[in-house]
Amino acid sequence: MGFSSVIAWPPVRAEQLVYKTLVHQPMGLTHPQYLVMLALWQHAPLSVRDLSRLLQLDPGTLSPLLKRLEAAGYVRRERDPADERSLAVTLTAAGQALRERAERIPPAIVERLGMPVEELRHLHTVLTRVIDAANRAGGSAATSEAQASA
Repeated sequence: MGFSSVIAWPPVRAEQLVYKTLVHQPMGLTHPQYLVMLALWQHAPLSVRDLSRLLQLDPGTLSPLLKRLEAAGYVRRERDPADERSLAVTLTAAGQALRERAERIPPAIVERLGMPVEELRHLHTVLTRVIDAANRAGGSAATSEAQASA
């Protein structure tokens, strides 16, 4: 087994297996759409900029997700009256109602996986560290490239 298989395959495959049956089929949301909804259930209203930062998604990636969620009737995007340049994202009544179904997902994931909660918390901690390290490495690479071109 190659190094890239060790790093990339298990988390991706685990997410695919769990996500498809517990989120996509019952709720009709893609994984990125589900993450947007989670962020809004916790922090709405949010500016597109703040939502992008929170989810670590490029605004160009986030915009089509928000358009689809708006077309589905879950969110509303409106100009901030205090700053016309800023677009605020809020939940609709349908988006708020979807939260009740979404709250059943974490316990269902734990049950489906059959793993102790402490082990899943440890996995979350480790994967968060991997993401942080990747972000730092990406920032270092960008800084190095900028310095090299100066």
